[in-house]
Amino acid sequence: MPSPSRSAFLPWLLVGFGFLALAITFSARATLGLVMPLLMQEFGWSRSFISGAAAATLLVMALTAPFAGHAADRYGVRATLTGGLLLVGTGCLVVATTGSPIVFLLGFSGLAAIGFGFVATHVVSTAIARVFDARRGLATGIATSGATGGQFLIVPLIAVLLATLSWRWAFLAAGIACLTLAPLLWWTLSAKGATPARSGTDKAHTLSADLGFVLRQPAFHILFWSFLICGYTTAGVIETHLIPYAAFCGFGPVPSATAYGLLSAVNLAGMVAAGWLTDRVNRVALLGSIYLLRGLSFLVLMRVGGDYEMLVAFAVLFGAVDYATIPVTASLAASHLGLRVMGLSMGLISAGHSVGAAAGAFLGGYLVDLSAAYDWVWLSAVALALMAGAMVFLMREQPKAQPVPA
Repeated sequence: MPSPSRSAFLPWLLVGFGFLALAITFSARATLGLVMPLLMQEFGWSRSFISGAAAATLLVMALTAPFAGHAADRYGVRATLTGGLLLVGTGCLVVATTGSPIVFLLGFSGLAAIGFGFVATHVVSTAIARVFDARRGLATGIATSGATGGQFLIVPLIAVLLATLSWRWAFLAAGIACLTLAPLLWWTLSAKGATPARSGTDKAHTLSADLGFVLRQPAFHILFWSFLICGYTTAGVIETHLIPYAAFCGFGPVPSATAYGLLSAVNLAGMVAAGWLTDRVNRVALLGSIYLLRGLSFLVLMRVGGDYEMLVAFAVLFGAVDYATIPVTASLAASHLGLRVMGLSMGLISAGHSVGAAAGAFLGGYLVDLSAAYDWVWLSAVALALMAGAMVFLMREQPKAQPVPA
């Protein structure tokens, strides 16, 4: 039997590795937006094609997410995260060595995209919920903040590589980092108790039965559709188009990446703060307010023009409410849908996030090509974020009864 001190240490070890895995893979995803102008210049690829590659990546992630969540329920986070890191690393190395658009799509929107679906916030938040009872919100906020926290250091370093070497080195570095972390994570989380196994009675529940139960819950639909909009307004229009928009406004790669890194740094603090508040305040009011404030922040982005200070102001405002929805959404899913099916529930909710992000990535590029401006992109984000906030306020803070799958 593990000692009490070791048993207490293992959950926080999971928090640390969840943070690190998300930091590396999300930085690899953000690299596409950073290198978009360089790919257009070197290969003559259109903005719509590269935006389409980003959208295809997010759609593959959406298809992968429910299976990744179910795998986390069945097999634990160790195998799920390790396999995902190997796929992301391999995909990045393929992209770094090609000039073919087809091979580029296979590497980034194929191999890496499947890996992104497994090394995801819903997998990490599910693992955290299963090993934490007290301070669950704080632990979730810290672990999932790796989705943005690592980027405030990694993305500016990638920008330096772009300025001094080439875009290929950016993907090469991301690939090597993923392949190095994978065996280290596998070995470190090999100890029993790192993630709890499912009980024998759980094995009687099939994927179709669990899926039917989840889809019958009204709380699931509120969380699903609001998180779909969350994807549109974050990974869709911001991760894909913020740096190109900064270039459109006349800012160079390093200042643009610095602003994005600042956004990520504030995002880290926002996620940890949201996790801390999740344990202490009304979660419905907290989540709804985050969406409303996010919508208003896009009005600042529309006024950037050539004013770099305004871009920095947006980075701070948006960063505070960017991924802050994740720990609150995970907490509501745990209480309203149940821990036993949380992996599947969060996988489906995350799939909605990826679908919304794909729509934002593609429509953003399409609207810019159509109008030669970003106004309609940001206005659509304002309207949808306000809609998500109104939707969340229809929930109850506590479910009427603890759900138990039949």
